[in-house]
Amino acid sequence: MNKSEPENQTQPETVYQGRFLGMQTLGRWEYVVRTNSSTTVAILAITEDESVLFVEQFRPPVGQTVIELPAGLVGDDGDPDELAQIAAGRELEEETGYASEQLESLGTFCSSAGLTNEVTTLFLARACRQVGAGGGIGNESIRIHKIPQKEAASWLQKHVESGKLMDGKVWTALALAHRHGVPLLDAAPEPG
Repeated sequence: MNKSEPENQTQPETVYQGRFLGMQTLGRWEYVVRTNSSTTVAILAITEDESVLFVEQFRPPVGQTVIELPAGLVGDDGDPDELAQIAAGRELEEETGYASEQLESLGTFCSSAGLTNEVTTLFLARACRQVGAGGGIGNESIRIHKIPQKEAASWLQKHVESGKLMDGKVWTALALAHRHGVPLLDAAPEPG
């Protein structure tokens, strides 16, 4: 048998099915699947005045707030055919109150390939302008951080050093944006 193939089982078995998540097994693997969408978007937003937008919200699985990029599910608005770029614009506005006409894909990546079927497309949103209050919808309680672009990496590093949790997509997006001509890492210390 090829080492890359699961042993003794050819189809996943669902062992739990919830409203948004399910748990499946395939051979010795146990993993989580999203039942409402397997694609998410995350947005590195640069405002017209050259600030970067980060969000912070409480995440029950880790028991504390986490600094993140604005993000969300593709199709979360009820449209199963929603395009990732449309979802990115919608989530950016819902979470931060900013909008952009310049959304550029930085690539699509596995979130945690050994744990979930979720993939995330990162977007760079340039020249974002404020069009609303942000903060999320429904029962979301999202804190918005608007940090001058030149200070973004050191601001993030300071929070990491203080013990604040940060989503890994933040550093990935900063590095990819830097490769696309957005200077965000020039004077940054190494991520911790």
